[in-house]
Amino acid sequence: MKKRVLAIVLALALALALTACTGGGASSDKVSITIFNSKMEIQSQMEEMAAKYAEEKGVNVEVYYSSDTVAAHLSTRYAGNDPYTISMVDAKDVYSLAAEHAVDLSDQDWVKNTTQAIAIDGKTYGFPVCVEARGIIYNGNAIEKATGKAFDPTTIKTTADFQALVDACKAGGMENVTGVMKEDWSLGAHFLAEVYEQHDDPDAFIAGIKDGSIKLIEDKKFNDLMNTFDVLKENNYAKAAAISAEREVTEQKLAEGEIAFMYGGNWDWSVINAYDYTDKMGMMPVPNDSGDGSSDKLVGGGSKYFFIDSSANTSDEQRQAAKDFLNWLVFDEAGQSFIVNDCALVPAFSNITLAVQDPLGASVKSYADNDALIGNYNYLPDDHYAKVGASFQKYLAGETDRAGFADEVTAYWATAEVGAH
Repeated sequence: MKKRVLAIVLALALALALTACTGGGASSDKVSITIFNSKMEIQSQMEEMAAKYAEEKGVNVEVYYSSDTVAAHLSTRYAGNDPYTISMVDAKDVYSLAAEHAVDLSDQDWVKNTTQAIAIDGKTYGFPVCVEARGIIYNGNAIEKATGKAFDPTTIKTTADFQALVDACKAGGMENVTGVMKEDWSLGAHFLAEVYEQHDDPDAFIAGIKDGSIKLIEDKKFNDLMNTFDVLKENNYAKAAAISAEREVTEQKLAEGEIAFMYGGNWDWSVINAYDYTDKMGMMPVPNDSGDGSSDKLVGGGSKYFFIDSSANTSDEQRQAAKDFLNWLVFDEAGQSFIVNDCALVPAFSNITLAVQDPLGASVKSYADNDALIGNYNYLPDDHYAKVGASFQKYLAGETDRAGFADEVTAYWATAEVGAH
């Protein structure tokens, strides 16, 4: 009897020891992964997905969100030796963090299904969560009502084409035809950034501004795009007080057809869809006179990237579960539906053929599918949009002219440095 009791005690002790080694508790038979989400508007969807995924796949998934900057938040986790298994970051964060913290995903099947993955020195680290792009958002119903003609955005190539269409809308009774968002991120990080992005070599162009070999005010691309911006500016419903315009008011006017055009991106649908929007909305490239094909392309690409932790704090089993999760997003019908239907995102993978639900996203997917996206320049300094955006606001408000604006941008680059890449 004593031998039997001793055997039971020893068995229990061994079981307890094994439980302690495997992380404890009833969930020790399941692998657990953590996901950092930096896209606030899909946090609830991510949490619901995690619960379903855990139930169906037998993998515990916990999703975390932080409003801190991505780099600052992840630095805290790294310092505490508590990294996330999967982190959602911006493109620039992949370039700064991947070499030290990310797993090489080059051998994964999904790599061949996207043109938006981030590779560094021949190794793929960044999984594109979605595609976002910039251009001019239009209200086709409003245009057709004012002009009495069917609207085909692909016919608007040059600044003169755009000006003629604006004039036709005015002649048809539309009092104000455009809206301009005054936010520094829209002006500095989005519109002005197109000047860099639409050059064949943005790095060389910025370097030329820095060393004085390129005079921004004399640059053809800068002037071509600013000429089109001037059409937006001169026909802005809020022209008399452009810096007081509220984004929500501008987007409501566009949604309901009071104005016809606004520069923005497919993320604006999250604001537009709150109003009584019309059914013929979409996105078109910024018309300009460069003659380089840019009038046929939106500017954009992968927006937000997942990477998988490479440290000793993450087990190989967890890394495999993380890879399985990324493959689920790309190849499983439920994963595809999560991206497109639940999160209302534009997928970055050619094999995902689900119809994107909103018209701005549908426009972006059409351009992406046709390889008609000019890539984002992901290496602008963190203070770029705030500083040059403030200069752009002065131009929008009529407080400086184009030459003065160009001088301020040039002065910014005299000391600013692009990010590592």
